Order: sequence, then structure tokens, then C-alpha cells
Amino acid sequence: GGTARAGAINRAIARAVGALGLGMGVGSQRISVEHPELAETFRVRALAPDMLLIANLGAVQLNYGFTPDHCRRLVDSIGADALALHLNPLQEAIQPGGNTDFRRLLGRIADVCAAVRVPVLVKEVGCGISGDTARRLVAAGVAAVDTGGAGGTCWTDIEGRRTTSPVTRAIAETFREWGIPTAESISMVRAACPQAKLIASGGLRSGLDVAKCLGLGADAAAVAGPVLRAAVQSADAVQQLLARMIAELRLAMFCTGSARPADLRRALKPVGAPPSRSPV
Repeated sequence: GGTARAGAINRAIARAVGALGLGMGVGSQRISVEHPELAETFRVRALAPDMLLIANLGAVQLNYGFTPDHCRRLVDSIGADALALHLNPLQEAIQPGGNTDFRRLLGRIADVCAAVRVPVLVKEVGCGISGDTARRLVAAGVAAVDTGGAGGTCWTDIEGRRTTSPVTRAIAETFREWGIPTAESISMVRAACPQAKLIASGGLRSGLDVAKCLGLGADAAAVAGPVLRAAVQSADAVQQLLARMIAELRLAMFCTGSARPADLRRALKPVGAPPSRSPV
């Protein structure tokens, strides 16, 4: 959101998601607080009244004047069902003028969890989440963790391309592959938080990728890059992409004898792995 083109992209995604019974999350709504006239670019609820819709704010903004009340207003402004607070320390460090004060942020996240009326998710944006970080987030009241693992869109690379500083560009290149790969992040978080809700994201490009993530222990999966590229074309292009991914997921389930997506955790368990004690 935040620009006319971004608003059109959001609307294309919402139409496709609504038609397929899926969900979507908007981009950072920080700009809609600083420039209220741009809030309309995030509003897509009318296009898909029944879809899961997730509001979004950079968690670090809680150290820069944003309060739980701001978070409530962001949720209400788009009729969201949940709020995602994203963690992006590397991106902020590379970004000229980035917000890099992440001190005491866990307590502020806990305050938001206690104050807003909807579930709060925490996600990374390309560097993954470790088991220890996930454990602390869940203890603070976070309802779900989204891996945002290395392997997908690289915001470090994007900031490196945006900068005019050769030194910053070189540093961004050095850290371009920094982070925990998505598959490893899923395994780490699931081992540390067996009962937590876990969303896999970061480099997923097919329904088979989704199936693998569910097999590793994720409860759901999220896709950004391919959907955004399709949304630049049309809502129909987004719907065709997502319908194909659904078909691929169903085929993976069929070929593994999985009646439900959750059954993939059993079906895709590595050979020699101990039996799971958790229900599937």
C-alpha cells in the first residue's frame, strides 16, 4: 500500500484470494499513519468480505512512537482479522536512515498482544526466525510465528540496489544470503514450540513447496513474490497462479496418502525419524 499502483496490486490480490477462499496480508501500514490520505490503498475488505485479512506494521516502530493504540487503529482501518508485526533488523541497518533501535522490543510486542482485540503474528522478512526467538515471542503472547526465511525476496539486496553509496551497496552484497533458510527455520521453531501456530514463508514458489513446509511442521504457508508479479498483470493472473498451487498441493497430498494438509507431517517424515507424539 501507499501508492496508487500498490493499491491496485492489493485489490487484484484481494479479488483472487476472495474467490479461492484464501487470506492475505497487506504491506507495512506505517505510511497510512503518517499520511492518512494513503490509507485507502490498503482497504480491500469490501472486495472479499470473508477472507482472512492481516494488518501489518514494523515491530521496531514500537520504539519510535507507535503505540498499542496505533496498532488497534491500523487493524480497524482495514477491518483486519489479525495483526502482523514484522522483524527486519538487517534491512533497517542497511537502509539509509533506517530505524535500528530494537532494544526492549519484546516487552512492547507483549503490550500490543495484550491490547489489541485480534491475534498478533510476528514474522521475519527474509532472515528467518530461530527457535529461541520463537519461544520468547510465544511466551510474550504472540499467537503465531511466520518464518520469513532466507531463500525468497531479499530486502538486503533491495536496499543495496536503492542506495547511492558504493560502500553500503558492497555491504548489502556481503549480507545478501544472511539468515536462516526457511526449511531450517520451520524445524527450529517447531522443535522449540511444539504447540505454537507456525506459518512458513520465504522462497515458496509452488504447491509442492507448500507441501514440504507442512511436512516439516508448519500449519500454513504464505507466498509473496510470485503473487506480486502476477498481481501486476491482473486479478485473473493471481487467481490462476494460486489455483495452480492449490492443485499442486492436492496432488502432493494424493501421492502421499494425506487426507488433510496436516497429514503431510506424518507422510513426509524423514526415513529413520522417531515417531511423532503429537496428533496429526
